[in-house]
Amino acid sequence: MSETNYLPERHLVGRAIADITGEPAEVGMLGYGKADQTTTGIHLRLRARAFVFADPLTDRRVLLVVTDLPLIFSSITQEVLRRLAERFGDTYTESNVMLTATHTHCGPGGYSHHRLYNSSIGFRPKTFAAIVDGIVEAAEQAHEDLAPGTLRLIHGELREASVNRSRAAFDRNPQEDKEFFPDAIDPQTTVLRIDREGESVGAINWFATHGTSMTNRNTLISGDNKGYAAYHWERVVEGVDYLADPDPDFVAAFAQTNAGDMSPNLDGRPGHGPTGDECENTRILGLRQYEAAAKLAAGYMPRMAGSIDHRFVHVDLSAVTVSAEFTGDEREHRTGRPAGGAAAFAGAGYDGPTHWKTFREGRNPGWDVLSRWAYRFAPALRDAQAPKAIVAPGGLLNRFGPYVQEIVPVQLFQVGELYLLGIPGEVTITAGLRLRRTVAAALGAEVANVLVAGYSNAYIHYVTTPEEYDAQHYEGASTLFGRWELPALQQIAAKLATAMQDGSAVPSDITAPDLAALQRPAETAPQPDFPPVGHHFGDVLTEPASAYRAGERVAVEFAGAHPNHDLHRGSTYLMVQRRDEQRWRTIAGDGDWATTFSWSPGPASSSRVTIVWHSPLDATPGSYRIRYFGDAVNLGGDRVPISGTSPEFRIDGEDHDT
Repeated sequence: MSETNYLPERHLVGRAIADITGEPAEVGMLGYGKADQTTTGIHLRLRARAFVFADPLTDRRVLLVVTDLPLIFSSITQEVLRRLAERFGDTYTESNVMLTATHTHCGPGGYSHHRLYNSSIGFRPKTFAAIVDGIVEAAEQAHEDLAPGTLRLIHGELREASVNRSRAAFDRNPQEDKEFFPDAIDPQTTVLRIDREGESVGAINWFATHGTSMTNRNTLISGDNKGYAAYHWERVVEGVDYLADPDPDFVAAFAQTNAGDMSPNLDGRPGHGPTGDECENTRILGLRQYEAAAKLAAGYMPRMAGSIDHRFVHVDLSAVTVSAEFTGDEREHRTGRPAGGAAAFAGAGYDGPTHWKTFREGRNPGWDVLSRWAYRFAPALRDAQAPKAIVAPGGLLNRFGPYVQEIVPVQLFQVGELYLLGIPGEVTITAGLRLRRTVAAALGAEVANVLVAGYSNAYIHYVTTPEEYDAQHYEGASTLFGRWELPALQQIAAKLATAMQDGSAVPSDITAPDLAALQRPAETAPQPDFPPVGHHFGDVLTEPASAYRAGERVAVEFAGAHPNHDLHRGSTYLMVQRRDEQRWRTIAGDGDWATTFSWSPGPASSSRVTIVWHSPLDATPGSYRIRYFGDAVNLGGDRVPISGTSPEFRIDGEDHDT
């Protein structure tokens, strides 16, 4: 007799998936800070995966949403909470809702309310709406999906999907910290499996590696390695059809944790490791995360006990007095106003240096001299920020408009025996270890069961240990609130964990301001579309060959229109179809790994759309076609659906002799 036949379900669980893909053309990508990296299409659609965990005995619940986004900003969190309140009242609040990002660097930007992140592209209402609409849709569906479920938790190790990109900074840490990570990586991979009536219906994996397998040369929207891992488990293994299944049987999320100094580029340079092909690296690194998680999920997993709980606080991270208990030098210190250091403008060498050639990681002599001079006359600034060579004083810039966030959320979730510490930044593995140990000590929990949920609810850039901070590598220079930022967060985390242990509330006297009214949307008014001279919308400009072997690349070019008119959220710009007797069966859309949707502008407001399908080696022999779906704006400003269909072509069996 199975365990579920004689033990009642303690928890209720709901899960769902929704599309959050923003504008696929002419929008700056967020992550690398490269002004000319603008979207030109889609390789893999971005999705939100929502999970509601509830305890009917205590009437408490939490909502966790894992998004294929570069970052979460307070702009998104505030609007999502506003929309959820309209639908559910006080069921979901800032305290029990955690929005996290996988940190792909190949998603469209322009959805923050802080100017730094929209500087080259402005605020993009369509992308913002697509993200918010998708997250809310996933949350609503997860709420409706709530049903008795069994939660199971297990930890393992994965050692071939990350490398420390800032080893010299890591090596400054005390020996006891370095001994915890003998290979200078965090190999822990954690799986939370969700069962119903003995069947697995979902899983969440946490593993630390950056979303930078795709380089700053890529311009197609991609969920990067974690997006591929989720896609592979859902679509390839479990057969989820994103276009046809509004209520999928299985949902798999691959969430981030303390990935601040973890790179997937195993050979130490962008787009390299384990191969020299960025797309193949994305697939391989995603596959390794999936395989490690799936292997754990397929084995024995103990059933979780424990309740559902949550604590939350807003804090002005620029003005925290940190007690000697957390500073490490037996003295009280204070955080400072946000400031970016010179090395922050150099970028992270393993993942993608910036175009600022005058900056480098470590010391920058000219800026060092200027900062040392400023520190002589400002001892409080020196105590908070030295030895940072300050280039971008965010606190000063905030006086002229919202530049970076200072009042930030910190959150703690309990889901059975698992604890998630929501930090709105990129936490290095050693900084994460200290946060995990702080929470575990207050709760009497195992360190392995306490995870840092990085990239949650807002964004403050990096969190490094004081020792790493002193190296002033990219991560330390991007630790905006200074040398004592991590100890301040430890102090806050201890407060949340102690309150959770005692069953007491945590008052929050301040909140992050809502900046929505200050936004000036970028000029994105649709221009009229025209087909290329001598053609109509949907015409095939480049036809496929008449036949291909399985595994070959098929490309078709259409006379199209600008794709930003309608983002086709929850739908697709393309279909690959196979003839089954008298009907055409859709086998792939623009959310499939095997396809790419590329847009390019032509003369006189014309557009060319190229659809590529990499036919699988096991493709069923037969007749196929490729279809394009778009929307054109006419001279009157009306949007008109357009479409095109390629000539039929055959796929024959793989030629094993070639």
